[in-house]
Amino acid sequence: MKKEVLKKLIAEPGKKHKVSDFKTDYTAGLKKKDAKDLLQENIERLAELQDKLYAHDRFAVLVIFQAMDAAGKDGTIKHVMSGINPQGCQVYSFKVPSAEDLDHDYLWRIYKCLPERGRIGIFNRSHYEDVLVAKVHPSIVLNGKLPDINKTEDIDDKFWEKRYRQINDLERHLTENGTIVLKFFLNVSHEEQEIRFMARLEDESKNWKFSSADLKERTYWNDYMKAYSDMLSETSTENAPWYVIPADNKWFMRYAVGQIIGDRMEELGLHYPILDEAAKLDIENAKKILSESKEPEKEKKEKK
Repeated sequence: MKKEVLKKLIAEPGKKHKVSDFKTDYTAGLKKKDAKDLLQENIERLAELQDKLYAHDRFAVLVIFQAMDAAGKDGTIKHVMSGINPQGCQVYSFKVPSAEDLDHDYLWRIYKCLPERGRIGIFNRSHYEDVLVAKVHPSIVLNGKLPDINKTEDIDDKFWEKRYRQINDLERHLTENGTIVLKFFLNVSHEEQEIRFMARLEDESKNWKFSSADLKERTYWNDYMKAYSDMLSETSTENAPWYVIPADNKWFMRYAVGQIIGDRMEELGLHYPILDEAAKLDIENAKKILSESKEPEKEKKEKK
Protein backbone atom coordinates (compact mmCIF):
# COMPACT_ATOMS: atom_id res chain seq x y z
CA MET A 1 0.00 0.00 0.00
CA LYS A 2 1.27 3.47 -0.82
CA LYS A 3 2.80 5.49 2.01
CA GLU A 4 0.46 8.36 1.16
CA VAL A 5 -2.48 6.27 2.38
CA LEU A 6 -0.87 5.54 5.74
CA LYS A 7 0.16 9.18 6.12
CA LYS A 8 -3.56 9.95 6.34
CA LEU A 9 -3.46 8.23 9.73
CA ILE A 10 -1.15 10.91 11.15
CA ALA A 11 -2.61 13.50 13.50
CA GLU A 12 -1.17 16.49 11.69
CA PRO A 13 1.20 18.43 13.98
CA GLY A 14 0.18 21.91 14.99
CA LYS A 15 -3.54 21.33 14.52
CA LYS A 16 -6.40 20.78 16.92
CA HIS A 17 -7.83 17.27 16.76
CA LYS A 18 -10.85 15.39 17.97
CA VAL A 19 -10.83 11.62 18.24
CA SER A 20 -14.26 11.61 16.61
CA ASP A 21 -12.68 13.02 13.42
CA PHE A 22 -10.85 9.71 12.90
CA LYS A 23 -12.69 6.61 11.70
CA THR A 24 -12.34 3.47 13.80
CA ASP A 25 -13.28 1.06 10.98
CA TYR A 26 -11.17 2.52 8.15
CA THR A 27 -9.39 -0.15 6.07
CA ALA A 28 -8.17 1.89 3.07
CA GLY A 29 -10.04 -0.51 0.77
CA LEU A 30 -7.75 -3.36 1.78
CA LYS A 31 -9.09 -6.90 2.00
CA LYS A 32 -8.52 -9.02 5.10
CA LYS A 33 -6.58 -11.74 3.27
CA ASP A 34 -4.32 -9.21 1.55
CA ALA A 35 -3.68 -7.43 4.84
CA LYS A 36 -2.66 -10.70 6.50
CA ASP A 37 -0.28 -11.49 3.62
CA LEU A 38 1.23 -8.01 3.87
CA LEU A 39 1.59 -8.39 7.64
CA GLN A 40 3.64 -11.54 7.13
CA GLU A 41 5.86 -9.69 4.66
CA ASN A 42 6.32 -6.91 7.20
CA ILE A 43 7.20 -9.39 9.95
CA GLU A 44 10.02 -10.73 7.78
CA ARG A 45 11.10 -7.21 6.80
CA LEU A 46 11.17 -6.07 10.43
CA ALA A 47 13.32 -9.05 11.40
CA GLU A 48 15.93 -8.02 8.82
CA LEU A 49 15.71 -4.34 9.72
CA GLN A 50 16.11 -5.09 13.41
CA ASP A 51 19.22 -7.14 12.65
CA LYS A 52 20.67 -4.21 10.72
CA LEU A 53 19.63 -1.78 13.47
CA TYR A 54 21.60 -3.82 15.98
CA ALA A 55 24.66 -4.11 13.74
CA HIS A 56 24.52 -0.48 12.58
CA ASP A 57 24.48 0.68 16.22
CA ARG A 58 23.57 4.31 15.49
CA PHE A 59 19.84 4.45 16.19
CA ALA A 60 17.31 3.18 18.70
CA VAL A 61 13.59 2.78 18.02
CA LEU A 62 10.92 3.51 20.62
CA VAL A 63 7.40 2.29 19.79
CA ILE A 64 4.61 3.62 22.01
CA PHE A 65 1.10 2.18 22.22
CA GLN A 66 -1.77 4.02 23.87
CA ALA A 67 -5.40 2.98 23.72
CA MET A 68 -8.59 2.34 25.62
CA ASP A 69 -9.00 -1.09 27.20
CA ALA A 70 -9.52 -3.97 24.74
CA ALA A 71 -8.29 -1.93 21.77
CA GLY A 72 -5.65 -4.56 21.00
CA LYS A 73 -2.31 -3.34 22.34
CA ASP A 74 -1.09 -6.76 23.52
CA GLY A 75 -2.26 -8.55 20.38
CA THR A 76 -0.68 -5.99 18.08
CA ILE A 77 2.66 -6.24 19.84
CA LYS A 78 2.46 -10.03 19.72
CA HIS A 79 1.58 -10.28 16.02
CA VAL A 80 3.66 -7.45 14.57
CA MET A 81 6.84 -8.14 16.52
CA SER A 82 6.67 -11.94 16.36
CA GLY A 83 9.71 -12.22 14.08
CA ILE A 84 11.96 -9.95 16.12
CA ASN A 85 15.04 -11.36 17.84
CA PRO A 86 14.31 -11.10 21.59
CA GLN A 87 17.92 -9.99 22.20
CA GLY A 88 17.28 -6.77 20.32
CA CYS A 89 13.84 -5.93 21.65
CA GLN A 90 12.43 -4.89 25.02
CA VAL A 91 8.74 -4.62 25.99
CA TYR A 92 7.62 -2.64 29.02
CA SER A 93 4.10 -2.33 30.38
CA PHE A 94 3.45 0.75 32.49
CA LYS A 95 0.74 0.27 35.05
CA VAL A 96 0.06 1.98 38.37
CA PRO A 97 3.24 3.77 39.56
CA SER A 98 5.09 2.11 42.43
CA ALA A 99 6.06 3.88 45.65
CA GLU A 100 9.57 4.27 44.23
CA ASP A 101 8.18 5.78 41.02
CA LEU A 102 6.16 8.30 43.01
CA ASP A 103 9.29 9.40 44.86
CA HIS A 104 10.63 10.65 41.51
CA ASP A 105 9.21 12.83 38.77
CA TYR A 106 6.62 11.16 36.52
CA LEU A 107 9.11 10.67 33.66
CA TRP A 108 11.70 8.87 35.81
CA ARG A 109 10.30 5.39 35.23
CA ILE A 110 10.34 6.14 31.49
CA TYR A 111 14.01 7.11 31.45
CA LYS A 112 14.93 3.75 32.99
CA CYS A 113 13.30 1.81 30.16
CA LEU A 114 14.44 3.74 27.09
CA PRO A 115 16.08 1.49 24.46
CA GLU A 116 19.80 1.71 23.93
CA ARG A 117 21.28 2.15 20.46
CA GLY A 118 20.68 -0.86 18.26
CA ARG A 119 17.51 -1.94 20.05
CA ILE A 120 13.76 -1.58 19.71
CA GLY A 121 11.87 -0.57 22.84
CA ILE A 122 8.12 -1.11 23.04
CA PHE A 123 5.97 0.71 25.57
CA ASN A 124 2.57 -0.84 26.31
CA ARG A 125 1.13 2.38 27.75
CA SER A 126 3.68 5.03 28.61
CA HIS A 127 4.32 8.49 30.02
CA TYR A 128 1.09 9.50 28.29
CA GLU A 129 -0.81 7.88 31.13
CA ASP A 130 0.11 11.02 33.04
CA VAL A 131 -1.93 13.20 30.68
CA LEU A 132 -4.70 10.65 30.10
CA VAL A 133 -5.71 8.66 33.19
CA ALA A 134 -4.35 11.43 35.39
CA LYS A 135 -6.39 14.01 33.51
CA VAL A 136 -9.58 12.00 33.83
CA HIS A 137 -8.82 11.32 37.51
CA PRO A 138 -6.85 14.38 38.71
CA SER A 139 -6.53 13.00 42.25
CA ILE A 140 -3.83 10.70 40.84
CA VAL A 141 -1.58 13.74 40.39
CA LEU A 142 -1.64 14.35 44.14
CA ASN A 143 0.19 11.05 44.68
CA GLY A 144 3.25 12.62 43.07
CA LYS A 145 3.65 15.09 45.96
CA LEU A 146 4.42 17.98 43.63
CA PRO A 147 5.30 21.44 44.97
CA ASP A 148 2.32 23.82 44.97
CA ILE A 149 -0.12 20.99 44.11
CA ASN A 150 -1.98 20.28 47.33
CA LYS A 151 -5.51 19.69 46.06
CA THR A 152 -7.19 18.91 42.75
CA GLU A 153 -8.25 22.56 42.40
CA ASP A 154 -4.56 23.41 42.00
CA ILE A 155 -4.44 21.33 38.79
CA ASP A 156 -5.42 23.85 36.14
CA ASP A 157 -4.94 24.27 32.37
CA LYS A 158 -1.44 25.67 32.89
CA PHE A 159 -0.48 22.49 34.71
CA TRP A 160 -1.43 20.33 31.72
CA GLU A 161 0.21 22.73 29.27
CA LYS A 162 3.41 22.31 31.26
CA ARG A 163 3.15 18.52 31.09
CA TYR A 164 2.61 18.54 27.34
CA ARG A 165 5.67 20.76 26.95
CA GLN A 166 7.77 18.47 29.13
CA ILE A 167 6.74 15.43 27.09
CA ASN A 168 7.46 17.21 23.82
CA ASP A 169 10.86 18.30 25.15
CA LEU A 170 11.69 14.72 26.12
CA GLU A 171 10.73 13.33 22.73
CA ARG A 172 12.56 16.07 20.85
CA HIS A 173 15.67 15.33 22.93
CA LEU A 174 15.37 11.63 22.10
CA THR A 175 14.93 12.13 18.35
CA GLU A 176 17.80 14.62 18.17
CA ASN A 177 20.03 12.01 19.78
CA GLY A 178 19.18 9.05 17.56
CA THR A 179 16.04 7.51 19.05
CA ILE A 180 13.19 7.23 16.57
CA VAL A 181 9.88 7.72 18.39
CA LEU A 182 6.82 6.04 16.85
CA LYS A 183 3.52 6.67 18.63
CA PHE A 184 0.38 4.68 17.94
CA PHE A 185 -3.06 5.49 19.32
CA LEU A 186 -5.18 2.41 18.67
CA ASN A 187 -8.58 3.97 18.09
CA VAL A 188 -11.36 1.54 19.01
CA SER A 189 -15.06 2.47 19.02
CA HIS A 190 -17.30 2.36 22.06
CA GLU A 191 -19.38 -0.36 20.39
CA GLU A 192 -16.41 -2.54 19.49
CA GLN A 193 -15.03 -2.27 23.00
CA GLU A 194 -18.32 -3.66 24.32
CA ILE A 195 -18.08 -6.62 21.92
CA ARG A 196 -14.55 -7.41 23.04
CA PHE A 197 -15.40 -7.10 26.72
CA MET A 198 -18.28 -9.51 26.20
CA ALA A 199 -15.95 -11.92 24.39
CA ARG A 200 -13.65 -11.88 27.42
CA LEU A 201 -16.57 -12.66 29.70
CA GLU A 202 -17.96 -15.50 27.58
CA ASP A 203 -14.64 -17.22 26.81
CA GLU A 204 -13.12 -18.88 29.88
CA SER A 205 -9.67 -18.74 28.33
CA LYS A 206 -10.00 -14.94 28.20
CA ASN A 207 -11.61 -14.39 31.61
CA TRP A 208 -8.25 -13.52 33.10
CA LYS A 209 -8.05 -10.45 30.85
CA PHE A 210 -11.18 -8.94 32.35
CA SER A 211 -11.25 -6.61 35.33
CA SER A 212 -14.27 -4.94 36.86
CA ALA A 213 -12.19 -1.76 36.81
CA ASP A 214 -12.45 -1.85 33.01
CA LEU A 215 -16.20 -1.33 33.21
CA LYS A 216 -15.76 1.51 35.66
CA GLU A 217 -13.35 3.28 33.32
CA ARG A 218 -15.75 2.74 30.44
CA THR A 219 -18.22 5.05 32.18
CA TYR A 220 -15.66 7.83 31.71
CA TRP A 221 -15.53 7.28 27.94
CA ASN A 222 -16.32 10.88 26.99
CA ASP A 223 -13.74 12.21 29.44
CA TYR A 224 -11.13 9.90 27.95
CA MET A 225 -11.98 10.96 24.41
CA LYS A 226 -11.46 14.58 25.45
CA ALA A 227 -8.12 13.68 27.05
CA TYR A 228 -7.02 11.76 23.95
CA SER A 229 -8.09 14.65 21.70
CA ASP A 230 -5.97 17.03 23.79
CA MET A 231 -3.06 14.59 23.67
CA LEU A 232 -3.19 14.41 19.86
CA SER A 233 -3.49 18.17 19.55
CA GLU A 234 -0.68 19.03 21.95
CA THR A 235 1.87 16.25 21.46
CA SER A 236 1.72 15.26 17.79
CA THR A 237 4.91 16.93 16.59
CA GLU A 238 7.16 16.88 13.54
CA ASN A 239 9.72 14.94 15.57
CA ALA A 240 7.23 12.42 16.90
CA PRO A 241 3.76 12.52 15.31
CA TRP A 242 0.86 10.43 16.51
CA TYR A 243 -0.53 7.75 14.21
CA VAL A 244 -4.25 7.24 14.87
CA ILE A 245 -4.77 3.60 13.91
CA PRO A 246 -8.33 2.37 13.24
CA ALA A 247 -8.70 -0.51 15.71
CA ASP A 248 -12.16 -1.97 15.05
CA ASN A 249 -10.63 -4.41 12.54
CA LYS A 250 -7.65 -6.07 14.18
CA TRP A 251 -6.27 -7.34 10.89
CA PHE A 252 -5.97 -3.81 9.46
CA MET A 253 -4.62 -2.40 12.72
CA ARG A 254 -1.80 -4.96 12.81
CA TYR A 255 -0.97 -4.47 9.16
CA ALA A 256 -0.88 -0.67 9.47
CA VAL A 257 1.37 -0.70 12.55
CA GLY A 258 3.82 -3.16 10.97
CA GLN A 259 3.91 -1.22 7.72
CA ILE A 260 4.56 2.12 9.41
CA ILE A 261 7.35 0.76 11.63
CA GLY A 262 9.01 -0.95 8.66
CA ASP A 263 8.75 2.11 6.42
CA ARG A 264 10.21 4.40 9.09
CA MET A 265 13.11 2.07 9.82
CA GLU A 266 13.91 1.76 6.12
CA GLU A 267 14.24 5.55 5.95
CA LEU A 268 17.18 5.32 8.38
CA GLY A 269 19.47 3.80 5.75
CA LEU A 270 20.50 0.98 8.07
CA HIS A 271 23.29 -1.29 6.90
CA TYR A 272 25.78 -3.80 8.21
CA PRO A 273 29.18 -2.34 9.17
CA ILE A 274 31.60 -1.92 6.26
CA LEU A 275 34.93 -3.53 7.05
CA ASP A 276 38.21 -1.71 6.48
CA GLU A 277 41.08 -3.34 4.60
CA ALA A 278 42.72 -4.67 7.77
CA ALA A 279 39.49 -6.35 8.88
CA LYS A 280 38.97 -7.83 5.41
CA LEU A 281 42.49 -9.27 5.53
CA ASP A 282 41.71 -10.84 8.92
CA ILE A 283 38.64 -12.46 7.37
CA GLU A 284 40.65 -13.92 4.50
CA ASN A 285 43.32 -15.21 6.88
CA ALA A 286 40.67 -16.81 9.06
CA LYS A 287 39.15 -18.53 6.02
CA LYS A 288 42.58 -19.85 5.04
CA ILE A 289 43.33 -21.15 8.53
CA LEU A 290 39.96 -22.91 8.72
CA SER A 291 40.26 -24.47 5.28
CA GLU A 292 43.77 -25.79 6.02
CA SER A 293 43.02 -27.06 9.49
CA LYS A 294 42.87 -30.82 9.98
CA GLU A 295 40.14 -32.62 11.78
CA PRO A 296 41.44 -33.70 15.18
CA GLU A 297 42.12 -37.38 15.50
CA LYS A 298 39.52 -39.29 17.42
CA GLU A 299 40.70 -40.82 20.67
CA LYS A 300 41.31 -44.51 20.39
CA LYS A 301 39.18 -46.64 22.63
CA GLU A 302 41.14 -48.50 25.25
CA LYS A 303 41.05 -52.21 24.88
CA LYS A 304 39.61 -54.07 27.78
